Amino acid sequence: MPLFDSDCTRSKHIEQERHLRANDRDFNQKFYYVDNQIKTSKYNVFTFLPINLFEQFQRIANAYFLFLLILQLIPQVSSLSWYTTVVPLMLVLIITAVKDAIDDYHRYQSDNQVNNREVMILINGKLRKEKWMHVQVGDIIKMENNHFVTADLLLLSSSEPYGLLYIETAELDGETNLKVKQALTVTSDMGENTQALADFDGEVRCEAPNNRLDKFRGALTYKENKYSLDNEKILLRGCTLRNTEWCYGLVIFAGQDTKLMQNSGLSAFKRTNIDRLMNVLVLWIFGFLVMMCTVLAIGNSVWESYKGYYFQVYLPWIHKPPNSSFSGFLMFWSYVIILNTVVPISLYVSIEVIRLGSSFYIDWDTKMYYPKKNTPALARTTTLTEELGQIQYIFSDKTGTLTQNIMIFNKCTINGKMYGHACDFSGQRADITAKTEKVDFAFNSMADPKFVFYDHSLMEAVKICDPKVHEFFRLLSLCHTVMSEEKQKGLLVYQAQSPDEGALVTAARNFGFVFRSRTPETITIVEMGETKIYELLSILDFDNVRKRMSVIVRHPDKKLYLYCKGADTIVFERLNSSSQQLRDITTSHLDEFAGDGLRTLALAYKELDEESFDNWQKRYQEASIALENRDEQLSELYEEIEKDLKLLGATAVEDKLQDGVPQTIQTLSKANIKIWVLTGDKQETAVNIGYACNMLHEDMNKIFIIEGSSAEEVRVELRKASATMKERDQAEDEVISIKQPKKQFFLPEEHVNGEYGLVINGDTLAHALEDLEVEFLKAACLCKTVICCRATPLQKAQVVELVKKYKKAITLAIGDGANDVSMIKAAHIGVGISGEEGTQAVLSSDFSFAQFRYLQRLLLVHGRWSYLRMCRFLRYFFYKNFAFTFVHFWYGFFCGFSAQTVYDEWFITLYNLVYTSLPVLAMSLFEQDVNDRWSMAYPQLYEPGQFNLYFSKLAFVECIIHGVYSSLVLFFIPYGALFEAERDDGKTVSDYQSFALIAQTCLLVAVTLQIALDTTYWTAINHFFIWGSLAVYFAITFTMYSNGMYLMFPTSFPFIGTARNALNQPHVWLTIFLTAVMCVLPVILVRYLKGELKPTFSNKLRCRICQMKMIPPKQAISRLKRPSVRRSAYAFSHQRGFGALITSGKNMRIRTVNLIPSKTGASSNVDKQK
Repeated sequence: MPLFDSDCTRSKHIEQERHLRANDRDFNQKFYYVDNQIKTSKYNVFTFLPINLFEQFQRIANAYFLFLLILQLIPQVSSLSWYTTVVPLMLVLIITAVKDAIDDYHRYQSDNQVNNREVMILINGKLRKEKWMHVQVGDIIKMENNHFVTADLLLLSSSEPYGLLYIETAELDGETNLKVKQALTVTSDMGENTQALADFDGEVRCEAPNNRLDKFRGALTYKENKYSLDNEKILLRGCTLRNTEWCYGLVIFAGQDTKLMQNSGLSAFKRTNIDRLMNVLVLWIFGFLVMMCTVLAIGNSVWESYKGYYFQVYLPWIHKPPNSSFSGFLMFWSYVIILNTVVPISLYVSIEVIRLGSSFYIDWDTKMYYPKKNTPALARTTTLTEELGQIQYIFSDKTGTLTQNIMIFNKCTINGKMYGHACDFSGQRADITAKTEKVDFAFNSMADPKFVFYDHSLMEAVKICDPKVHEFFRLLSLCHTVMSEEKQKGLLVYQAQSPDEGALVTAARNFGFVFRSRTPETITIVEMGETKIYELLSILDFDNVRKRMSVIVRHPDKKLYLYCKGADTIVFERLNSSSQQLRDITTSHLDEFAGDGLRTLALAYKELDEESFDNWQKRYQEASIALENRDEQLSELYEEIEKDLKLLGATAVEDKLQDGVPQTIQTLSKANIKIWVLTGDKQETAVNIGYACNMLHEDMNKIFIIEGSSAEEVRVELRKASATMKERDQAEDEVISIKQPKKQFFLPEEHVNGEYGLVINGDTLAHALEDLEVEFLKAACLCKTVICCRATPLQKAQVVELVKKYKKAITLAIGDGANDVSMIKAAHIGVGISGEEGTQAVLSSDFSFAQFRYLQRLLLVHGRWSYLRMCRFLRYFFYKNFAFTFVHFWYGFFCGFSAQTVYDEWFITLYNLVYTSLPVLAMSLFEQDVNDRWSMAYPQLYEPGQFNLYFSKLAFVECIIHGVYSSLVLFFIPYGALFEAERDDGKTVSDYQSFALIAQTCLLVAVTLQIALDTTYWTAINHFFIWGSLAVYFAITFTMYSNGMYLMFPTSFPFIGTARNALNQPHVWLTIFLTAVMCVLPVILVRYLKGELKPTFSNKLRCRICQMKMIPPKQAISRLKRPSVRRSAYAFSHQRGFGALITSGKNMRIRTVNLIPSKTGASSNVDKQK
């Protein structure tokens, strides 16, 4: 429920089965089903305050300050006013609450945008336009072409014959190829008859809401008949209607119950690694504070017992004799209040300001701005910036994240000649640039204007009517299952089952062989401006085993031809001996295509004689209706006719990567970041992209394909893989796995010799995540690259959670579609790509931008700088406050443990607020050890953040030691220097006020010099804040200690004349100088020795930059090419193709069917079946 919505969240009963009735809201409301309103925001107007305060008080420091506030309300204990704590605490809580409210309001706005989309609902026999949020379970709604599906629906009828409907599921599984759904015959007959639809009162009983995208079980009861329902009749929210004018659907699941939302996961409260560490450190500090206060309280008890009687003038006894134990008890709490500055509340205010500044830097970075879409980078949260500098695992979607969802016909080889390279005037190959001349397709009025090709020789071959080239493109225009839609005359829109097929048909279209339309029996082609109609006799469809498809057509000249395209290894086995020489040449071309990361297909054909084909077709029709062994019989017939083929050539399609993806992955790998690809796409597609991105390559020692139909098979495969990588016997690995403890533990980092890859699909992954999660993770973490294919959105999130559970590592998930939302929410950092698959991922993300390549700048520059700045800030902040607070501790031994402050109260108030706040903020906002270009050029600089080298528990202990040492210097050197000291005029300067002034001046000079040492990157702002703060200190001190302030406020400014009397003495300035030098000298010495004896990579690089004054190298942006013998033949959907659907005629509108009778009297395949 959004923050600004007045509705409350109501409790929901656990649903075992869904029961609903069409067009009957009264009946359905009895079950309290949710409506179609979605909610990704975390709060509402009633829950905001309690939930937000609960989240904020998870920070132990906030709870600690609340405890201090309670103490300060007790007069017997408090030596400071209550408002000194309540004001800053309220300020921190309010600032954080406002920020959280703004973030949640943005989520509320995005929810509103979706909830207020409009759809047509059938109410009382009439279609009425309503908002999505008003749709209820049991409603019948109408949707039109290219509209998003409103809720999870039972398809009732559509504009297509037989109740067919085409959808695109990119937001669910990342696939852009079309899928077919079909309504029940009993409902499809209603068509768009609104009266019949309004009278429809069918009842549905089905499974309860769940997150399984690929399964649905239910039954429809209508007119006393029962009809089985499965996933093929269900439209899921997030899908898009394609190539379908309209459809009607019955709402089964709405809003949060839809499978899309069930896979989205919950919005978790994310805290950074440093936040979690800070919670631990605050506990340490609290324990340390208790220990110090206990020592001082005991000291007070002892002192009161033995010395208090002699100091009653200064510390009068209320009760005589006093209870020394009770006095010590009260002093304990008084010192808790005085020493609380060891963790000042301003620390958290400063942290929030630093994070806010870092998020602004991301928003303002013009190098992460994508001008084509006018999309800047956006930090959608301000609490996670430093964690960007600690990423060890990246989980990436494939489609739309690494790729552009675009397939491009890149190259081809025809009859032994390769086409696709740009050439200069001398005929030599040349690189393709923006100035390279493109092939002009102006001769073809039906050409696709978006198609680009650079090799003019192919167009020349087409124009001179090269028979092999014409046959090549004729094959591409005939051998496919693409559907064509002509919205305007000459304006064709292709709907392909896979983007590869669309790219091949589009290439044929531009080179003069335009696929115009099809019926169940014909294919109409416009060949070089001449319309020709081919009789479609049979489609030998694609499947995973065949890895090829063929069509048998009759040319207008009555000749019969079989055209085949498929994987080169499969097609080459079926060539006749005359193609051997051409096969060798084509193979060398295919190797070159594979080296460029292109996806290839071999093309072949043969002419059939009428008699043999008639005989084959009779047997084919008999096999098609066989009740037993149908698939085996058809397979044998396919093998029989698909032989003795003549090779034509091969195609090379590029699965267009986003710009800079291979270079980005290579750079991030050098930064010791492991990249896992989690995709809903098919295995071969994902592996192809892995090779194209250079995540997988031929030089890897081995790439493991984990496949198993049972948990035991998967276990064996994983153990074999682990044993191979560790180069030890599998039995030894089994013994180790048996000894694993049952309680939660973190897997240690293991390293192997060589590089390995691991590929696992969704079904196998289900076993791995359920029973073998540790086995799977151990094997996966040994690999350089892991690719999980056919993963559901929930499985993506489970993989991320698995790594978070067993590895001490920070994770980042990046994606662009709704299917990535659960993964983005599960990771420590979620990044959304503003891509082609909607905005769901962006709305759920912590950071967003338009291109994957910007990820390296986000991590290596902004992330590394943010982590570096935060760590330096924390080290300095703890140091200066330990130094400040411990002086109170030492002073306690000299003031009778009376909880008297060593400094002026105004100095205590302004120390963190004014004197030291701006210098540390300047360092925290502008600090950089090297600039952005060096950070990008040397990814190794990123590694310290992954291992918490800049700030950790050990670094915190070093801060304590440094602070304790400085406090000793700051107290005892001024104490010794002023002990019985006199002014030039003979008057003493060893009074309390003079000592307080000199001690606080020494402190401020020392911490100012320390931040000057810590600052690497000096700007005018740093100079102004650092030296200006010192100037402000002296200006305020002389003002507050002046006669005028005392006369106006005698009780508030008692230090009258102290500054002018003490600071005009040379030995006082000598004391300040000596104290400051003694504080910073050990730091300089330790840093010098570390730099000489154990320099870090950053030290070496900075030294190199200073000595050589080098210009940062520009990143080489070159195409990563690899020699390869591996070729991808994937150019079809990995489901069974649309061939049977096309030849059955079920997907054809009756009004568009154009039957062309054969002059020879030969009937079509469909006619013969009839």
